[in-house]
Amino acid sequence: MENIFRHTAADIKAGVVVFLVALPLCLGIALASGVPPMSGIIAGIIGGVVVGAVSGSRIGVSGPAAGLIAIILSTTEGFRNGTIPEGMDPVMYALRMLFLAVVIAGVIQLILGFLKGGFVAYYFPNVVIKGMLAAIGLILIKKEITHGFGFDADTLGDYDNVNEQYTFFEELKIMFTTEGAISPVILGLTLISLFILIVWERDFIKKSILGTLPGAIVVVVLGIVFTYLTQGTSWEIIPTHRVDVAVEGRSFQDLIVLPYFAGITNTGVWIAAFTIAIVASIETLLCVEATDKIDPEKHATPPNRELMAQGIGNIVAGVIGGLPITQVIVRSSANIEASGKTKMAAVYHGVFLVICVFTIPFILNLIPFASLSAILFVVGYKLAKPSLFKQMFARGWTEFIPFMVTIVGILATDLLKGIALGLVVSVLFILYDNFKLSHYLEKKEVDGEEKYVVLLSEHMTFLNKASLNATFDSIPREAKVVIDKRRVVHMAEDIKDIIREFHQRAKIENIEISYVNKGRNTKNLSANGS
Repeated sequence: MENIFRHTAADIKAGVVVFLVALPLCLGIALASGVPPMSGIIAGIIGGVVVGAVSGSRIGVSGPAAGLIAIILSTTEGFRNGTIPEGMDPVMYALRMLFLAVVIAGVIQLILGFLKGGFVAYYFPNVVIKGMLAAIGLILIKKEITHGFGFDADTLGDYDNVNEQYTFFEELKIMFTTEGAISPVILGLTLISLFILIVWERDFIKKSILGTLPGAIVVVVLGIVFTYLTQGTSWEIIPTHRVDVAVEGRSFQDLIVLPYFAGITNTGVWIAAFTIAIVASIETLLCVEATDKIDPEKHATPPNRELMAQGIGNIVAGVIGGLPITQVIVRSSANIEASGKTKMAAVYHGVFLVICVFTIPFILNLIPFASLSAILFVVGYKLAKPSLFKQMFARGWTEFIPFMVTIVGILATDLLKGIALGLVVSVLFILYDNFKLSHYLEKKEVDGEEKYVVLLSEHMTFLNKASLNATFDSIPREAKVVIDKRRVVHMAEDIKDIIREFHQRAKIENIEISYVNKGRNTKNLSANGS
């Protein structure tokens, strides 16, 4: 315990900075996910206090993540449109089923951690992960465009990418053709907020004293001040266009939404739980890898312990109505930049969230959606930067096509199906490369004689039968052939059969075959096999 608390002053300072970064993100992600703002705050609190306390990460910070927004939207949409218990409100039922899925996802993560399943994430192709994040960025941008105009038709998340009440383009048409749908005041506030966020990324701000204050909190404070000063005027931002934390005069029991445990036999809740567990675990492990690299002290975070910590956090968050939790790079990097020394910085940021929500909720209720929309728009842009598409294109078709298939798949269907499509295409490219690069044929001089050298690769499987057979067919009669097996680690029986068939042909066509094995021994076989 002494080690944890010896940097208390530095950790409290870092905790304040991370809190300022986390507060608008917790609210914004809840807004984009179509759940009550309190669910985002709860996730931030649990991510800080619970996960921060049991995690093995020195500087990692956990909380609600933008990467899970699409899953949450599709999950709640599915439950709202499904069979609803008699007498239960569809929106409340969907929320309670979502929180049940979060609890189950936490249990799955705990099991993965105990089984040392942290290595699983490293088997997901990087192009698919990048495609997933880019698609999430595009979804965020798409959803926040209308909010930025003051048209909050989907504030409660009543559509996702597939089963929409109306499509994105239909929504734009309604917004631009309906009188009074666009609010010039909100549009102006959104544009000013975007301008501030963009300017705040410039070096001249970062290097000044203003750089110590996150751009997101500047935008939120601006929104609060604007809302307060314009109350009762024609420029007023009415409550339906603002955050509603709604904690004043309510007990803690009234604030939380309990999971609907009676729905545990519902197949949909298990699908949602496994999806959340897998994606949250991958995001966490990728974040762990990234934060460990930028940690000045190069502390190595145990991945399996982190999975268990996230599992505990998600169980607690789900039980009291919080969004699913992952370790997140924005808050973790803010912790590093603020010179956080131990995991207590993450805990302190969670404590500050608790203090904020229960002491100044009336201030949080002045935050306009426009401010959060601007923040989420920038978050979405950072996830789907044009430079990312350019970078992936420069890597070649084998990287770019799976990347784009993942994005289009997610946008056209949902997150899980899109990732599955990306994985399938990635595997197909791997199989194609394996097929194409299984061996090389080269005609060159060996020991003073012109020979055909067939160099076999490490893994020769049934997938290589056709190409190897075509190579042998291209070798002319009476040729001298060297089959180089020095690289071979595994050779399937199908390949051995192809080589045996080539031997039979060699006897007929007077082809001399020799081998180079790992010990560099050469075995000569004449045309008659002697």
